[in-house]
Amino acid sequence: MSELSDKELLELFRQKDRRHYAFDLLVRQYQERLYNYVRRMVTDHQDAEDVLQNVFIKAWRGLDKFREDAQLFSWLYRIAHNESITHLKRVKRGLFVDHEAVFERLTASLDHGEQFSGDAIERKLQRAVMRLPEKQRSVFTMKYFQEMKYHEISAITGTSIGALKSSYHIAVRKIEEHLTSDQTK
Repeated sequence: MSELSDKELLELFRQKDRRHYAFDLLVRQYQERLYNYVRRMVTDHQDAEDVLQNVFIKAWRGLDKFREDAQLFSWLYRIAHNESITHLKRVKRGLFVDHEAVFERLTASLDHGEQFSGDAIERKLQRAVMRLPEKQRSVFTMKYFQEMKYHEISAITGTSIGALKSSYHIAVRKIEEHLTSDQTK
């Protein structure tokens, strides 16, 4: 079955007897892309699954109030973005340690798991990405890995395109610095 448009999904969802079917279609349509984003943000598969479950719970609860002034995809990504950031803040609070310890916790799953099964260069890149502050990591992940346009990222994060471009370029510079400093060691 081909993907339904946002309008078709929402029309189905608004029919009380088709509500669960419509939501199941929505999950199937967006689950993989959302998982890929969340996994790159939180790194651990189980954590990503938990965050994604929270995303879909919030989507289910909020879909009746969805105003359609944004694309359904952007709205879901915004929920995924916010849930990922919330999860990362929870990890930091739970560890009560410095940034380096949080980095070690988040990168522990990079050496195993299908999402990060690339070669050593891919793992180095992901480690460099994980060193970025949350906002830069999020923007870099959406732009570089998800290949999203700035206007899409802006709709998701509520950040101006100019600020996103700045965050992305700063992130790229930090990643380059990290990768080149690793090569000199």
